Amino acid sequence: MTPPGTADPQRRFARMDLRGATWLIYNGSSGSHDDDVLRDLVEGMRAAGAAPDEVRDCKHGTPDAREAERLGIGLVVIHGGDGTLNRTIGDLEGYGGAVLPLPGGTFNLLAREIFGERDARAIVSMLGRGELVVRRRTCIRGDGVTALSELLAGPGAKWADVREELREANVGEVIVKGWDAAATSTVGPMVALERPALGRDDGYAGIRMCPRAAGIAIQGYGAENLGDYVQQGLAILKRDFRDGPHDDLGRARAVTCRSLEDEPIPLMIDGERSEGAATVRFSLDTLDVDLLGIADGR
Repeated sequence: MTPPGTADPQRRFARMDLRGATWLIYNGSSGSHDDDVLRDLVEGMRAAGAAPDEVRDCKHGTPDAREAERLGIGLVVIHGGDGTLNRTIGDLEGYGGAVLPLPGGTFNLLAREIFGERDARAIVSMLGRGELVVRRRTCIRGDGVTALSELLAGPGAKWADVREELREANVGEVIVKGWDAAATSTVGPMVALERPALGRDDGYAGIRMCPRAAGIAIQGYGAENLGDYVQQGLAILKRDFRDGPHDDLGRARAVTCRSLEDEPIPLMIDGERSEGAATVRFSLDTLDVDLLGIADGR
């Protein structure tokens, strides 16, 4: 059994591992979806010796671990953004087959962590050449929450609502929610890091957590005036948090965040909005599913 927060040794994924059916799941509702790219991807999978037996838009439902086993699915390929990957992979925990996450969204944090800047077709070509390995990744878990790439706790998470309107090209809602997010980020309620007791006593607009093998990497995002918060909001919209002012707060295997005004804490989990209690605890764990990736050092 793999201890929480550690990864299994890597094992190369060969053609002989392509047993059972192969499913390709995509998100046709994503603003990044392109039918031509999807057709190219199907052709690429066929050339790689992994022709999909089922091509399914996730809006029609995706298999959980039990259904995938019942249907004899040996490989699930997911082409979508971080939210789609989070939901689909999360449902597959406990599944005995393999999962290949492909970049198919706007920011593709998980796919970029695993494959760098390679596009979906290049990754599928690597599958065909036997260059991918099976591995277990760390994740962050909380009360009903699993984050594969990142988690933001605090009022700054409300900027995710603005990004959602940008996806829908709803300019009026962008303006309304943008001002609301800026105001909320400025006045709070701020969130403090309670355990470990690190960072500012007056808290942050956002505490960002990312799963790493050595622990959860923690950053605190705060600013002193509205102009800085607008800058930070734009950084959140672009999902490039390094553009925003922040404090590096180290790493820990468990993190407890507390609202300084005892109010529910807004959350952004792999880019999707959620809500937590006034005090939320997160811990490092191992994702219970085999993901295909690149061997270390490649």
